[in-house]
Amino acid sequence: MAVDNPSVRLAKYLAHAGVASRRAAEQLIARGRVTVGGQVVTDPARAVTAADDVRVDGGPVEPEPREVWVLNKPAGVVSTAREPGRRRAVVDLVESDARLYPVGRLDADSTGLLVLTNDGELANRLTHPRHGVAKTYRVELRRPPGERDLRRLERGVRLEDGPTQPARVRRTGEREVEITLREGRNRQVRRMVEAVGNEVRDLCRVRLGSLGLGRLEPGEARRLGEDEVRRLWEDSRP
Repeated sequence: MAVDNPSVRLAKYLAHAGVASRRAAEQLIARGRVTVGGQVVTDPARAVTAADDVRVDGGPVEPEPREVWVLNKPAGVVSTAREPGRRRAVVDLVESDARLYPVGRLDADSTGLLVLTNDGELANRLTHPRHGVAKTYRVELRRPPGERDLRRLERGVRLEDGPTQPARVRRTGEREVEITLREGRNRQVRRMVEAVGNEVRDLCRVRLGSLGLGRLEPGEARRLGEDEVRRLWEDSRP
């Protein structure tokens, strides 16, 4: 859906304008940071059109062309649009003037595939638990895992925030495994491995849905083509 439709909910308008994901846009609205026609609006369902004067923190919100990028995130780079500290943010590695933000997160110490976009609706579809888009990680462990540990990871382990869903686990080396999840809790792979008495030494995300890391070197990014973006939408269908 384009933001120049006759009428659209304010949160969706902000998402499609590349301001933030829809959930993050709802938070901006609730905090009173969004105005329409000079008036603060706190209802994310408020109907607006492209003719309305919509602003965030006083700055005008204008539609921009949709962009979707894939990045091979290096270690030490944080998965945020802006980094208040000294560490680099992932958006600094993408050569684009669009207001991009990362879809989901990778820990600063983790590496690999990260999608960045200004399409808030796509970001919401790829991250919302309801859609269960698969994420695959290549994991190096501190010690060789036993078959029993691998089966426990597959069936699900109990974490402090509840049991994990079944996962696909494949041994790829003496101390290496490939884990595919359809949920995305904070530091989930690391916590799952700790729950079976092991430790992650290195973690790299290699796939999100139909999108693979390919031959991107650490720190490299490329813009996705229309077919790749279409497949990501198909990945996120309920």
